[in-house]
Amino acid sequence: MFKALQSFVEKISFSIFSIALLGLSAILAFFIMLGSVKDETFDIRMFHLANETIRATKTVEDPVKTEQEKQRAESEVTPVYDYDEEAPKNSAAIVRSVFDYALDAKAEAAEDDQEEPPDTERQIADLRKKLEDLEESGGGFRLSDDLLGMLVRAGNAELEKARDTVSSIVSGVMEQPIRDTGLADARNETEDLIRSAAIPRGLLPAAVEIGRSSITMNEKLDEQQTEARIEQARAEVEPTRILQGQVIVQEGQIIDREVHRQLELAGLLNENTSLKPVLALGLFTLLIFWFIYRHFRQLEQPAAVKKKWLSITLVVYFLTIVAMKLLAATEIDFNMALAYVYPTALVPFLLRLLTDGRMAILLTVLTATTGGLLLQEGYSPVANMEVVLYILFGGFAGHYLIQGDGRRSSILTASFGVSVVNALFITFYLLMNQSHFGWQEWSLFVMAAFGSGLLSGALTIGLMPFFETVFGILSDLKLVELSNPNHPLLKRILTETPGTYHHSVMVANLSDAACEAIGANGLLARVGSYYHDIGKTRRPAFFIENQMAGTNPHDSLPPEKSRDIIIAHAKDGAEMLKKHGMPRELVDIARQHHGTSLLKFFLVKARESGEDVDEESFRYPGPKPQTKEIAVISIADSCEAAVRSMKEPTPEKIEQVVRSIIKEKMNDGQFSECDLSFRELTIVGEVICTTLNGVFHNRIEYPK
Repeated sequence: MFKALQSFVEKISFSIFSIALLGLSAILAFFIMLGSVKDETFDIRMFHLANETIRATKTVEDPVKTEQEKQRAESEVTPVYDYDEEAPKNSAAIVRSVFDYALDAKAEAAEDDQEEPPDTERQIADLRKKLEDLEESGGGFRLSDDLLGMLVRAGNAELEKARDTVSSIVSGVMEQPIRDTGLADARNETEDLIRSAAIPRGLLPAAVEIGRSSITMNEKLDEQQTEARIEQARAEVEPTRILQGQVIVQEGQIIDREVHRQLELAGLLNENTSLKPVLALGLFTLLIFWFIYRHFRQLEQPAAVKKKWLSITLVVYFLTIVAMKLLAATEIDFNMALAYVYPTALVPFLLRLLTDGRMAILLTVLTATTGGLLLQEGYSPVANMEVVLYILFGGFAGHYLIQGDGRRSSILTASFGVSVVNALFITFYLLMNQSHFGWQEWSLFVMAAFGSGLLSGALTIGLMPFFETVFGILSDLKLVELSNPNHPLLKRILTETPGTYHHSVMVANLSDAACEAIGANGLLARVGSYYHDIGKTRRPAFFIENQMAGTNPHDSLPPEKSRDIIIAHAKDGAEMLKKHGMPRELVDIARQHHGTSLLKFFLVKARESGEDVDEESFRYPGPKPQTKEIAVISIADSCEAAVRSMKEPTPEKIEQVVRSIIKEKMNDGQFSECDLSFRELTIVGEVICTTLNGVFHNRIEYPK
């Protein structure tokens, strides 16, 4: 069933595979993370006792309290009034005008009735008429006939004295600010001043009325500026908020209407469950998997490689989510020290060893944001930024410290470096936060940081075999293990075919150096070279490097038989490696390192015997090298054998042989199925020449 599924995956296009796999993964991740973002709600009834202490899970504005504060600020605003500076003069002028009209009325009456006594009634009527314009223009008073009679019956000197006295008093009172609320007091003050002045008793009531009526408001409310002050005061009121983490109700406290209103406002009641966090998580999940999709869409790798890398990436991401969920579930009231135990470098370690560096960086960022969402203290807004930064710093440290060889020692060394970076970040965080932690608390945080780094390395070493087995990956760590001379197959080569073993080591050195020079996988080429001729262990004596006694069994065999034996070592080696469960890449190296090259020696031998032979029958069955590494191994294999057979190799001879072999293979079409360029072939030749010159250099002849 597994093979059928694998075959189906290989047939479908990468686009369909990636969309389907990422879609299903996004749905699964959404439901895994859902419990960490849904608001906690409570079944609470009014006027009952609270079973537990309830804190606000988010910051919300309290509109009722905010409006109350705005109304309080509005009530404290002082109204703006405009003072009329001309009011004292105007009021004094009105007083003087009234008395002057009385004097004029008396003078006119005296001219008309020079022989008879003046008619009082007519004088009053005449004075009434003179005052009409003043009353209509807003003088603010209307004198009764009795008061007018007092004016016309008084003497001119009394009127003039009363005029000057009352106008002076009114002017003085009007110089003070008078608002509508203080108008009555101002008029009473005026009356008191007039009554205390030296005004004839018969004229006093009229003078009092004229003075009181002349007092008006000289300060009026500026509604526009007052309203502007009110709006400013309301705007300056900070909204009253229920803060995230704030205690709304203590355990055992009665739930009154105000507390119930705050719980409802904070969305902590069962009937107020919000869908906003669910929608937000959906958008977050969509962004996470969109970034992964875009990365693999732009990745320049074969479809099979991209499918494998995408599957590995998603498995690693889900491992981190599950680890975060388990970590967060270990304590109800989540402790930040516990969050720092999270293995920050696990993602870059695994992806650097299993895929590529760019994917390691991207997933480090994505897991950091996910960690900020899942590893919260419960009251962080959106995401816990301390956790996000902690995972980012630790992840980047792991990315840049891990070595490409994947050895356990390198992983552990990188883990220690990550631990140091984690501890430095925690120190930065505690100092920046101005925390009052003592040495005991600080030591606890640092221990968590070191635990995170070491746990990253331990989990990486423990999980690598799982990924290698499930996904058939040949990691650097696996290659290092296979290069161990104590490996059973390498020991077999060494004991049964020592010449082949030495030849393989030489080819490994040449291939490693050449592959590194052109950017290929030098470690793969080295390890593949160790095993490339393992097929020779079936018939060791038929290969010249293992013939110690000087006899060659091919001398007694027909060319066709020798051909079959020599050609069979590639196929035999591939079968042996496959039987022992060796990685496919090493099997391909054993099968393809000769490509479809020609066995010239036995072809010529067959033709010398007079046989009519087909050249194609003396060629290896192939296939031709499919990768750069296999092509380089094929060149190094031929060059090492050719130079080793020289009696006196010189740099000139070595260079001539190497270039001849490369040219011959190129003309024979052995590199037509791999992406090895002419420039890379030139570099490979130069590196092989340099390396061979270092091995076969002239030595000092010691005296006998």
